[in-house]
Amino acid sequence: MFVQVFQGQVSSGDAVLGLLDQWVRDLAPGADGWLGSTAGVTDDGTLVALARFESEEAAQHNSNRPEQGAWWAEMEALFTSEPEFRNSTAVDVETAGDPADAGFVQVMQGRSKDPARSHELMATDPTDWQEFRPDILGTLLLDHDDGDWTMAIYFTSEAEARAGEQKEPPPELQEVMAEMDSLSVGEQAFFDLKDPRMHSPA
Repeated sequence: MFVQVFQGQVSSGDAVLGLLDQWVRDLAPGADGWLGSTAGVTDDGTLVALARFESEEAAQHNSNRPEQGAWWAEMEALFTSEPEFRNSTAVDVETAGDPADAGFVQVMQGRSKDPARSHELMATDPTDWQEFRPDILGTLLLDHDDGDWTMAIYFTSEAEARAGEQKEPPPELQEVMAEMDSLSVGEQAFFDLKDPRMHSPA
């Protein structure tokens, strides 16, 4: 799988979401290899979008379509500064429910000084997440260059996500979280998508 993240400040969240809906309606049927997308605009006007494709080649083929170029020109005009792009072929998907049912999505970004150890910790975490945090429907974790990463967490609702944040983690998870924190470089960024748009091929 290949995932492209694009993000940045936009002048109109409603216009951006309208263009994203237009892409799904008019361009998605011809986007071979497109697997789905998640997008939303934060309260401060930051668009964060994650587009999933079968491969990087499929994504590039889509980018080369004239209709895609015309659509992107309209989208690009809504950014108030140069949008950022982050690509990944190192993709880890975890589902405990159907992320398409999420009422709230939080996207996190950060950097690890030891990505391999971070993945090992997550893979061996003994926590029963469905019991501990039933509000989490799924996660999408992307590795980028230089230890950078992006994670999208799909929640049933923002209210249930906030309530879940207040739960005390079990001791084993506290140990995992402490070591994960020790591997983190710099501050993590959080983007709350309160009106997320999840789309997939019909």
